[in-house]
Amino acid sequence: MIVSSLRWGISATRPAYRQVLASRAPVVRRGYVAPSSKSAMATILDNNRGKSRVANDDDLDAHPVSREEIFSRAMEDGKTERPANRPIYLDAQSTTPVDPRVLDAMMPYYINQYGNPHSRTHAYGWETEHAAEQGRKYIAELINADPKEIIFTSGATESNNMSLKGVARFYKSKKNHIITTQTEHKCVLDSCRALQEEGFEVTYLPVKSNGQVDLEELKKALRPTTAIVSIMTVNNEIGVIQPIKEIGELLKTYGAELAKELGRGTPKPFFHTDAAQALGKIPIDVNDAGVDLMSMSSHKLYGPKGLGACFVRRRPRVRLEPIISGGGQERGLRSGTLPTPLVVGFGEAARLAKQEMVYDHAHISALSKRLRDNIMSRVEMVLLNGDPDGYPGCTNLTFQYIEGESLLMALKDICLSSGSACTSASLEPSYVLRALGLDDANAHSSLRFGIGRFTTEEEIDFVCDKIVAVVNRLRELSPLWEMVQDGIDLKTIEWSG
Repeated sequence: MIVSSLRWGISATRPAYRQVLASRAPVVRRGYVAPSSKSAMATILDNNRGKSRVANDDDLDAHPVSREEIFSRAMEDGKTERPANRPIYLDAQSTTPVDPRVLDAMMPYYINQYGNPHSRTHAYGWETEHAAEQGRKYIAELINADPKEIIFTSGATESNNMSLKGVARFYKSKKNHIITTQTEHKCVLDSCRALQEEGFEVTYLPVKSNGQVDLEELKKALRPTTAIVSIMTVNNEIGVIQPIKEIGELLKTYGAELAKELGRGTPKPFFHTDAAQALGKIPIDVNDAGVDLMSMSSHKLYGPKGLGACFVRRRPRVRLEPIISGGGQERGLRSGTLPTPLVVGFGEAARLAKQEMVYDHAHISALSKRLRDNIMSRVEMVLLNGDPDGYPGCTNLTFQYIEGESLLMALKDICLSSGSACTSASLEPSYVLRALGLDDANAHSSLRFGIGRFTTEEEIDFVCDKIVAVVNRLRELSPLWEMVQDGIDLKTIEWSG
């Protein structure tokens, strides 16, 4: 059973997984959890089932919490069982837990190998420098890059800012145009808006109904003055995988021809991709894809929070203006002392991701299919947002004729989101879903399911049963649903203000 495989270190026994692993990668024994006791932090379902209760620190057998009758009725109507102590976590796009093996690798550099990796005069600095360079090597190997092309940052947000602002400002004397898409992460869109205020021109490309960029539209948008094109590899809300290899080829051919109009030696438009949601989850080869800059994040990869990296190509060289000045670390592009424990953790997470990518992808694909088939076969009028062939760990579903906030409040024992964690405080519907063509009502009624390495079949089954029960109950209480059942087209109704 997959649960046993992931929790207690036993390799996968399902025939489909065994066949894939035998043909593409060796079976790796997972031995990072001791089977002696269950962790209070775990989301394994409790043996004492059948309780529809909300636990707190004072009384684990507290009575159900009911703030509003509608949510109480929706919760009580479900016959499914609650997990013990902690909600089920299905928000892997916002962050992932640190893999215990990653934590083991980090601990020595917190306790006794605590030297500054930039101290070149004693053993404490030498040993931490060696560890940091080993971590850099593991990250480079994951994307087929040279370790010298990996620049450590505080996270993907800083990497995105550094790439866009750094390239645009360095080449501004000849090039003042930037291309991105309407569905990029907020930090990319805000960086572009900041550059617009500095006088740069930005083209925000629309996407097709499946979330992918139209290559013909991209080709039409290119200009001789285009300095950089930024298109993310895997979208953080809908999981769509962009055709980065085709984009890279377009910039190397047609983009390079356009650049020659500005004179010999003018570089082609540089290709930047935000790969925070793709790193370690799908194969990435920066050379094969023609990527010039790539943003990465440790905590999306079962590594520690607080560290990211940026791939900056050396040949042909990508030049950019640093946004942080100081001691000249990281090729002068990002000054500051490297946090060795975090670098070691990121490196170990990258090493494990490369080693277990086939296993993880098979596991997550099976759970994603289980989730989609279970819910969509039992609930009508559910939309799958994005490309069906996108990254399976990010599944975005719209439950029509239900208010999204009501749905989230009724699912208190499941950690889900209605969009990016970086915009979760906003009351506005997801701009990514609106770019796909969804209206505000459907965008507000959408949930993102983030499935990860440690998600289990039991958790998926519990989530499906709970969502089916809650959705059906909320629809029973909705006058809009009753009108739809009577055949009334809600779009023809003129609502009074």
